[in-house]
Amino acid sequence: MKIALIVLCFFLPPLAVFLKDGLSGKVLIALLLQVLGHVPGVIYGLLVVTRD
Repeated sequence: MKIALIVLCFFLPPLAVFLKDGLSGKVLIALLLQVLGHVPGVIYGLLVVTRD
């Protein structure tokens, strides 16, 4: 499952964060970073998804 979330981070980081943590402030942050630029959204998504 974790590998699928990592791959999903490259295309839709807010969705990957949502699937990992549920509806939280982290999803909003990922969405804002995605809107501001794709690369910051991907980096934040990867950080959230790979954090244990």
